[in-house]
Amino acid sequence: MLYKEIHIGQFIKERVEEMGITMDRICNFFDKDPQFIESNYNSKSIEVETLLRWSKLLEYDFFRIYSSHLILYSPPSAVHKNNNEKTQKIPFFRKNIYTQEIKDFIIKRIRDQEMSVPDIVNEYSIPKSTIHRWLQKTQPINKNKK
Repeated sequence: MLYKEIHIGQFIKERVEEMGITMDRICNFFDKDPQFIESNYNSKSIEVETLLRWSKLLEYDFFRIYSSHLILYSPPSAVHKNNNEKTQKIPFFRKNIYTQEIKDFIIKRIRDQEMSVPDIVNEYSIPKSTIHRWLQKTQPINKNKK
């Protein structure tokens, strides 16, 4: 899955089809008409509250798609540490949490020789040591090893 261009309505529609949920059930859940649902399917972006409800109905974290985009395509900002961290009102995340989908995406690009490790480091700002750790964990285990 490529996270660069996100059309969230398309992802939602695909998940609905995977799960086989009927339009009646969706309309009842949202207390909306089918036109509202279709407009969601056609929307590139959706209001956060609505996306949260879709996530609950479809048992899928659609927000993770956006987190993956941030991890892959947002350059790390310069660290501006606040001397008084107690004044911080929203959570601060110290490091990136890479989903399995991101790991698989990166490893596939390396294995298919679409990108080299230095290319990945430059393009996505993922530390080289992290990439090498992923590659080591995905190496086939030699059962004949003594």
